[in-house]
Amino acid sequence: METTKNHFFSDMSVMLGRSMRHILRSMDTIVTVCITPIALMLLFVYVLGGAIQTDTDNYVNYLLPGILLIAIASGISYTAHRLFLDKQRGIIERFHSMPIARSTVLWGHVLTSVVSNVISVVVIILVALIMGFRSSAGILSWLAVAGILVLFTLALTWVAAIAGLSAKSVEGASAFSYPLIFLPFISSAFVPTGSMPSAVRIFAENQPVTSIVEAIRALLSGQPVGNDIWVALAWCVGISLVAYCFAMRVYKKRV
Repeated sequence: METTKNHFFSDMSVMLGRSMRHILRSMDTIVTVCITPIALMLLFVYVLGGAIQTDTDNYVNYLLPGILLIAIASGISYTAHRLFLDKQRGIIERFHSMPIARSTVLWGHVLTSVVSNVISVVVIILVALIMGFRSSAGILSWLAVAGILVLFTLALTWVAAIAGLSAKSVEGASAFSYPLIFLPFISSAFVPTGSMPSAVRIFAENQPVTSIVEAIRALLSGQPVGNDIWVALAWCVGISLVAYCFAMRVYKKRV
């Protein structure tokens, strides 16, 4: 059992290293992921921020959690893209002909998504600091924020895996991310939900992005988190489990 476990992690590290080399050789993917969220942050803070009423004087503090989620939703589209190309070119089949654990090929893409999105998130936070973002959060709060973001990334990455393995074209593999990128706009990421029409407000207050945004915002501001963190964790873990099961099922059927 121990030998099998060591073999699995050894194979997975090889797959992770392979995918990470692709990322490092093509850093434009990370740059591209960062550009749109940073542009949105600049637009909302310096152009629209004065017209938006929130409960904070520092709008970038209010805005940042939603921007981070948009960056992650944008970043996972590259996971679907790379996975589709591996399937289309027969690379996955080649790996399966080797004496390695089959699932490590998929896990390599998933873990690469987490690492690359962590890099994007760090870059965006650094830009936010330049724009005036300030946080009174302690180390534990920052660790909690990091944990939520990693879980959110995992959840969306497994969804991306389903798209990458099921798509019939490169465009179809990445197009699924567009609704995910749009979802933060119908939440409390940019404006309080109380200002929305009743039907939109009901949806905004009961979709996963709002609870995740509110939990991260409270942690970064040093405020009581309440039930938002548990709701956020429940959404992330629930989506991860469901998407993981479907992704593995599609993986076994398609490849």
